[in-house]
Amino acid sequence: MIDDLYSAKLLKLAANMPRAGRLAAPDASVEKIAKLCGSRVVIDVTVDGDRVADFAQDVKACALGQAAAAVLGAHVVGASLAELELARNQFRAMLKDGAPAPDGRFSDLAMLAPVKDYPARHASTLLAFEAVAEAVRTATAGGLGRTSPAGAA
Repeated sequence: MIDDLYSAKLLKLAANMPRAGRLAAPDASVEKIAKLCGSRVVIDVTVDGDRVADFAQDVKACALGQAAAAVLGAHVVGASLAELELARNQFRAMLKDGAPAPDGRFSDLAMLAPVKDYPARHASTLLAFEAVAEAVRTATAGGLGRTSPAGAA
C-alpha cells in the first residue's frame, strides 16, 4: 500500500519543484504550516485581474506536499481565483471523501488519490492549494497582503 502512495512519478515530481523560490514584489504572500507534521509553504503571487500572472513557492514539506506543490507550480500561471478554489475544493474532496480527482489543468493531482487512506497526510498534501487560493483572494481584494503561519486544511 505504501508503494502506491510513493510512486516513482510522485517522487520525480517532488524532486523537481517548478517555480521554486520567492517573487521580488508579490501582490500577496501567504504562509501555511501543517501543524501535525510541520510542513510549510510560502506562496507569492502577482495577479492580473483575478488571474495569476506570476507565482513562486518556497516549499518545505514531505514528498506528498512537494508533489502537490509541483502540480500547482506547473499549471498555476493563468489560473483564475475561481479555478483555484474549485481545484482546492475538488482536491480536498478527493482526499477526504474519495471523490473524483480535480479536472482541467490540475488533473495530475489524481496521482495523489491514495493519500485518502492516510488522513494524517491530508493537511500537508493540501497546503500549497490552501495557500495559493488565499494569496490570490488577498491579492484580488487589493493591496499587498502577507499572512502569518496558519493552520492548514
